[in-house]
Amino acid sequence: MRPMIIDCHGHYTTTPAGVGTWRDAQKAAVAADPNFVGEKGTISVSDDEIRDSLEAAQLRLQRERGADLTIFSPRASWMAHHIGNEHTSKFWSQHQNELIRRACDLYPRNFAPVCQLPQSPGVAIASSVAELERCVDDMGFIGCNVNPDPTGGHWSGPPLWDRYWWPLWERMCELDVPAMIHVSAACNDNFHSTSSHYLGADTTAFVQALTSGFMADFPNLRWIIPHGGGAVPYHWGRFVGMARDQGWDFDALLDHIWFDTCVYHQPGIDLLLDVVPTANVLFASEMVGAVRGIDPDTGKYYDDTKVYIDNSALDEAGKQMVFEDNARRVFPRLDSA
Repeated sequence: MRPMIIDCHGHYTTTPAGVGTWRDAQKAAVAADPNFVGEKGTISVSDDEIRDSLEAAQLRLQRERGADLTIFSPRASWMAHHIGNEHTSKFWSQHQNELIRRACDLYPRNFAPVCQLPQSPGVAIASSVAELERCVDDMGFIGCNVNPDPTGGHWSGPPLWDRYWWPLWERMCELDVPAMIHVSAACNDNFHSTSSHYLGADTTAFVQALTSGFMADFPNLRWIIPHGGGAVPYHWGRFVGMARDQGWDFDALLDHIWFDTCVYHQPGIDLLLDVVPTANVLFASEMVGAVRGIDPDTGKYYDDTKVYIDNSALDEAGKQMVFEDNARRVFPRLDSA
């Protein structure tokens, strides 16, 4: 029997037009008045519009590529925590999460929900804890996305080991849910959002955990570092060597961190699978995401990452772990979802 193909990294990038219209109006209001609060209101999107937005995109690609289930969250680049204030971020996050819940309710065999959090810069993390509780306890979400840089590329907030974050890490452990450490769009012109900003943030989050050792205080804390871990697998020897020189516990960190397979060529996947323990790799594609074209050298879509795992040197037991078993360990609420 083949493994169930669980894609741990999918975003609702094809939302109906009404979602963007609502957000554009909110952004215009806070641009005119940074203290704008407004009301949550409603986003007028029908079930048929949700079906149409998914059937022609994520669901079609699932079927064509042989995936079974996508762990599904709001569009990462739209989180945009640097825009607005505590109130507007709360309303936006609630709408986005409720939309994810509706999509998962319409296609419960295809999607499982992960939430975004209202992480406005300078705002206490309590607001994010409250939204996590609402999503997990009230709506059956199985995880969350955490933006390590809500400032949008300026990195002026507290690092992930700072006690500012600890109430969130504590509540995640109590709820037994993991976080994907995923930035949003950059407003700093030095960074391109989906390339340098994303991959740099992946590397930065890993290094913050490694150099601080703070995860030892949270035995059940679990992170997924997306996009193959940024530079981490490529520079594995650097990080292992520095850890030994400095007395950082590299091996213990791997009890808390997993890397996904959003790496869009065979040599990159082969490197990832060669240096990272198989037990720490989760299958993912991020489709429909930042890279949507066809590789002229292979004739396959760059983000058809299942092909790379199929063609890798992993044995059947290893593929079973990457495609299914590891995801079930990292997301223990998946079965109930």
